[in-house]
Amino acid sequence: MKDKILIVEDETDIAKLIQVHLSELDIESDICGHGQQALEQALNKNYQLVMLDVMLPGISGLDICRQLRQEKPLQAILMLTSKTSETDRVLGLELGADDYMTKPFSIRELQARVRTQLRRVHALSDRANTTENAQHINGVQHENSGTCLGELLVDQRYHQVTYKDNAINLTSTEFELLDFLCKNPDQVFSRAQLLDGVWGYNHSGYEHTVNSHINRLRNKLEEDCAAPKIIQTVWGVGYKLNSAGVH
Repeated sequence: MKDKILIVEDETDIAKLIQVHLSELDIESDICGHGQQALEQALNKNYQLVMLDVMLPGISGLDICRQLRQEKPLQAILMLTSKTSETDRVLGLELGADDYMTKPFSIRELQARVRTQLRRVHALSDRANTTENAQHINGVQHENSGTCLGELLVDQRYHQVTYKDNAINLTSTEFELLDFLCKNPDQVFSRAQLLDGVWGYNHSGYEHTVNSHINRLRNKLEEDCAAPKIIQTVWGVGYKLNSAGVH
């Protein structure tokens, strides 16, 4: 079955251009130019990726992102923002977007970003199928297949995170970022290295993607986000997962 993407863009020429270049990747797509209709469509149909413009008639792409993340926590979301609107980029990421692109963008970059998101979606689906099969065969899940640091367990096979015996609900991108850091405890990574290792690209100007996902992880893991003990900032360098902070 082909992957399917919802393109939420009210500028018809741009939407159709994106659609043409997605078809080159053998990807099917629907176009919707109205905010409220796009939200209903995204909630009621199964799309591997939703591409969201910010400025839309009806409700904004930011509102759609917020509601989609609440109703479909694992939905892959790629925001399309204006090159001059830093506020929209930051808000989109803080509301749960997996990534963003600034317009105008190159077709090659667009295709590469879409491929990255779809690989993540497929990996998540494979993990879900593995979990279902294991539970069907064994009745219960008997083993974990992840990285354990102190009281933090990141289980790659079942796409589950627990901390102090509490389940932590993460988006697929948040999960991959945490998994990456857990596999390299106490190692400091620059934003560029994290972009390359987790998102699969390293373009200057997209550091907000890393910053916002770090903030979202801290909100879910840290007792005090103002003084994080687990995911720490190394000023002037980047971020690290502090192994001592999870014990």
